[in-house]
Amino acid sequence: MTAIKLDGRATATAIKAELATRVIELKQRGITPGLGTLLIGDDAGSHKYVAGKHRDCDQVGVHSVRIDMKASSSAADIRAAIRDLNDARDVTGYIIQLPLPIGIDALEMLELMDPAKDADGLHPINLGRLVLGVSGELTSPLPCTPAGIVELLRRYDVPTKGAEVAVIGRGITVGRPLGLLMSRKGIDSTVTLLHSASKDIAESVRRADIVVAALGVAHFVQPDWIKPGAAVLDVGVTRVDGGSTLAGDIHPDVASVAGWLSPNPGGVGPMTRAMLVKNVVEAAGC
Repeated sequence: MTAIKLDGRATATAIKAELATRVIELKQRGITPGLGTLLIGDDAGSHKYVAGKHRDCDQVGVHSVRIDMKASSSAADIRAAIRDLNDARDVTGYIIQLPLPIGIDALEMLELMDPAKDADGLHPINLGRLVLGVSGELTSPLPCTPAGIVELLRRYDVPTKGAEVAVIGRGITVGRPLGLLMSRKGIDSTVTLLHSASKDIAESVRRADIVVAALGVAHFVQPDWIKPGAAVLDVGVTRVDGGSTLAGDIHPDVASVAGWLSPNPGGVGPMTRAMLVKNVVEAAGC
């Protein structure tokens, strides 16, 4: 068996093409979606990621505003920048790029955002709406990586109703909100959230029809953990070989056991960025 590739790059390209059509329709109504990014500090990964988001916007026809601040910026200066983005009429959604410099309270800064402009879907109010939204349409922005995972599964017709899902990692950007999203009515999965204190992680993974690894430990998930034919999504990333190479959480040999496999890179990452642009466009059309 060779797993079917859950191609995040190709799927994200298709989503962006759909969004480009939607942007044209909005502009014909006098509405121009706009993304804002607030980046504090010199983290190389953050700069690369933000640059990619602006490229995505350019491809779709979304206006974008980039605000870069020094790592030495005070909390007061960052609060002022957030207020400016809240007030900016040409910004329909924005992100505060994490991580923030040491000494800056990330939760405090996220809480200052206008929830309607929360392009990452991580504002406490929007996460609360996800908690409460067991069924029906969710009009608040969704966390981008979990939304990208669900969309990737949907577009490849991976069954989710009644599926056992093992999510490894309880972080706020992936693990915790993904469990909420996949257990909603209409998706109807049964989710086990695994973490560093979980007992016998391998046995829990062996029962799963869908496995999502988001812990950041290179090749943590082994081939003999995977149920034959399961869908496996590699989200976590680690620098190996002295930092020169990126490795995902899934061992490469899992491809010979799984039914579907989302690689890393080229899987969930492009989907995350596409769903961020989608949040911005949908906020403009509300």
